[in-house]
Amino acid sequence: MKKYVAKRVVISIITLLAVLLILFVLLQLMPGSPFNDEKLTEAQKALLYQKYGLDQPLVVQFFRYVGNMFQGDFGVSYNISKNTPIADLLTVRLPVSLQIGFQAVVIGALIGLILGIVAALKHNTIWDTITTIISVIGVSVPSYVFALALAYIFGFKLSWFPLLYNNLLPMKSSVLPSIALCMFTVASIARFTRSEMLEVIGSDYTLLAESKGIYGPKLVTRHVLRNALIPIITVLAPLIVGLMTGSLVVEKIFSIPGIGSLLVTAIQSNDYNVIIVLSFIYSAMYIAIMLVVDILYGVIDPRIRLSKEGGHD
Repeated sequence: MKKYVAKRVVISIITLLAVLLILFVLLQLMPGSPFNDEKLTEAQKALLYQKYGLDQPLVVQFFRYVGNMFQGDFGVSYNISKNTPIADLLTVRLPVSLQIGFQAVVIGALIGLILGIVAALKHNTIWDTITTIISVIGVSVPSYVFALALAYIFGFKLSWFPLLYNNLLPMKSSVLPSIALCMFTVASIARFTRSEMLEVIGSDYTLLAESKGIYGPKLVTRHVLRNALIPIITVLAPLIVGLMTGSLVVEKIFSIPGIGSLLVTAIQSNDYNVIIVLSFIYSAMYIAIMLVVDILYGVIDPRIRLSKEGGHD
């Protein structure tokens, strides 16, 4: 298992460095400049390029940037908040997005699993129909529609939760956006859990377990659900990244100071450093989640780990 995990970690680190290089090169090839102020003369722009080291060769800039990043220095903002360390911007915004995203993941995964399990065990009943309807609504209706409805009912009419995000009430302010974001996850997990569990329930493997006298919750948890988890985890992984990094529209509706709106602002103003750091965070989170998923594959089904280890030897 250690050898399996070590290989996955090395591959993830190499992939992350490759992503960083691609981001760095693409931003250098983008039209425009971080210093697009019409009041600046060419001489002033040249001085700014020299000040921030942007006049150096691309290779020099890249390795210097990577070296600084390993030391926790992500550079400064050029336009959004001039000369402010990007680490300071992230310290304020990143925890907000992560908190709301984490809550949405937990709520969505738990409710989706419960609905999917109930629908599979109560196949062709009213419970199965209700789950199907919820899944269709969750997949079809955008998260911002749920956000608007929740804000109107529970924020404006009932005043149970803050209509807009309040830094003094972070937990209470995060409830409505978390619920709005989790609906797609609920629907997706419920659908996949139902279909995978139905497939496993009808398999020879389950019939063999039943013939050995295994029934009820023991059969569901140890045999049916465990064998259905791999495709469910595969679906959940990219959803986690999307939720943890926030939704721009939902952030706008609830005035959430997250990293989604920061990224859009950085792109509009050509703030290269901010774009690179946020894109790197998105990539790192996705690669980290996929690494965890890859490891979970080996834990849930040892055959996958053994086959991959054997394939590399």
